[in-house]
Amino acid sequence: MKKTANLVFVAFLGGAISLGGYKLFVEKNSTTNETVSHQVEDTLVPIQTNFSYVNSIAAEKTDFVTAADKSLNAVVHVKNTSVQNVRDPFAELFYGRSQGRKYEQVGTGSGVLISSDGYVITNNHVIDNATDIEITLNNKKVYKATLIGADPSNDIALVKIEGAEFDYIPFANSDNVKVGEWVLAVGNPYNLTSTVTAGIISAKGRDLEGNSNIESFIQTDAAVNPGNSGGALVNTRGELVGINTAISSKTGAFVGYSFAVPSNIAKKVVEDLMEYGNVQKALIGIQYDPSKDDLEGVRITAVTENGGAKKAGLQEEDVIVKINDVKITKFSDLKGQLNAKRPGDKINVTVLRGDKKLTKVVELTENRTAKINAFGFSLEKLSPKEAKKLNNHGVKISKIQNEELLSLGVEEGAVLVEINGKEIKTIEEAEQMLNNRNRGYLKLGILNLEGEKENYIFR
Repeated sequence: MKKTANLVFVAFLGGAISLGGYKLFVEKNSTTNETVSHQVEDTLVPIQTNFSYVNSIAAEKTDFVTAADKSLNAVVHVKNTSVQNVRDPFAELFYGRSQGRKYEQVGTGSGVLISSDGYVITNNHVIDNATDIEITLNNKKVYKATLIGADPSNDIALVKIEGAEFDYIPFANSDNVKVGEWVLAVGNPYNLTSTVTAGIISAKGRDLEGNSNIESFIQTDAAVNPGNSGGALVNTRGELVGINTAISSKTGAFVGYSFAVPSNIAKKVVEDLMEYGNVQKALIGIQYDPSKDDLEGVRITAVTENGGAKKAGLQEEDVIVKINDVKITKFSDLKGQLNAKRPGDKINVTVLRGDKKLTKVVELTENRTAKINAFGFSLEKLSPKEAKKLNNHGVKISKIQNEELLSLGVEEGAVLVEINGKEIKTIEEAEQMLNNRNRGYLKLGILNLEGEKENYIFR
């Protein structure tokens, strides 16, 4: 009996110890594991949360295949061949003037067909100084292209190919693009044809240091690399929202952000090049001081005489907060809107004046300010009639302050058509060549008032 009682006691004690150990170690560890598991789901595996699940479904509903299929055949490979003469001024001192040595340079990039009859938009830096432009379609067919015109300030160029009816990408309204919207970058990076990458719109109205001429880039995280320049940035409907132009990188390769000229600006530039042969730039007629940047919009520091802003009743210290239906929060937003407009266009400008919000109708004007360059004269664009007569070549010389030019008989109103043998089409192009003079001489081809070409060489 005593032995039986001892056995029962030992069994009871063993059970108690087992139960206590279970409570102490197993349940405690189980609770700890549950807590860790919950933290992992919230921080390390967010796809398991409700928020990520909704995003996963949204991504699945985004049809990248349709957009890519609509874009691939309309994005082209652009080959730029330039032939230049290199002269050695030092050798010419001893052996006399020579023809120099010719060398060929080849560059590549991308372009976008924007019409069925073969108009192709690309970046100006893709075809700059080209003596030969070659377009290769996605189906490997190759065409020789003709340069229609270029706008260096917006880094947009227009070329044309002749052939059968081409696939093309229609323009979208880039003002309607939203931050967070899916986009595709289509182009030819590193000479790899027909490459498509996906991303989202990261920012709008981006102002990049060193690109002050264009202050309204669309920023995206779609991968863009050398060779993508001039290619398409399209929305999920396969519509053109931008022209891929630049990347922010210390290595020259994509590191997370790329930048595109908005389609509204690109569309306006190519339409101007087709109709006028140059770009019509519109002014609102205000002055702006970046050091007085306003948190609400663009603060007017002064209004210019005879400008559209003054005529419409805008005043100093007014803060521009909206152009038509587009919100303005910084100067790059405002400049982006103006770059997509022409002189003579009327826009609704909403301003804050104290506690009041006012809307004025402003007629945009043309920039007629003459800038005297380093050679002592200013340049003006040709009238549409003059541009048509000269096949969109040349810029008009005005306000001559160079005594040597005057003594040679150059008169105001003469047309500068060539610099160092290269035809001139825009003021920006001429100023760039004059300011970046890297030869021992400067040769200007000028049409006098009688329409006769005269060459002037300055050493």
